[in-house]
Amino acid sequence: MPCPHHDIKIIQRSNHQSAVASAAYQSGERLFSEYDQKQKYYSHKSEIVHTEIMLPPHAPPSFSDRSTLWNSVELYEKAGNAQLAREIDAALPIELSREEQIRLVREYCSSQFVSRGMCVDFAIHDTDSGNPHCHIMLTMRPLDGRGAWAAKSKKEYDLDENGERIRLPSGRYKTHKIDLTGWNDKDNTLLWRKAWACLLYT
Repeated sequence: MPCPHHDIKIIQRSNHQSAVASAAYQSGERLFSEYDQKQKYYSHKSEIVHTEIMLPPHAPPSFSDRSTLWNSVELYEKAGNAQLAREIDAALPIELSREEQIRLVREYCSSQFVSRGMCVDFAIHDTDSGNPHCHIMLTMRPLDGRGAWAAKSKKEYDLDENGERIRLPSGRYKTHKIDLTGWNDKDNTLLWRKAWACLLYT
């Protein structure tokens, strides 16, 4: 059951990309973006056979609505270079029935992403031409215990050999960023691809 395709990319504002537009594309829904006040719709998308949103227990129930989820992401991220979502595009085995394909994607998303606190929005596309595949969108900012968006990272001061903060020529102190989720670890690319392959071949 060969099925090698598994591509991961970041949806980011600096590339003129929109999480709402991406969600509209993969779901086939007409979504209004509150960020740029534009309607997002791709009427040619006729191959969508299943869409689903999966949420961690502490996510607001309102996030089960696609427009609410991705507009919340867009509006919370203020930076012009903000990373809005992670997207995975993976081929599905044609040997599996539609129900089995859905179950496969659902199990993958639950074990790898929802269990770590991410909100997941996935869709299965199939034109009946031998290329069924899934699009998986993942939130990149964690939610706190109250269901509010929390920090992705924090800054920490660099210290010299005496444990003192290092002052830069500008007068500021040297700092480095610490990722608070581990979701951006480069090793995840290999881990997520391996987990996908394990599901396909077990």
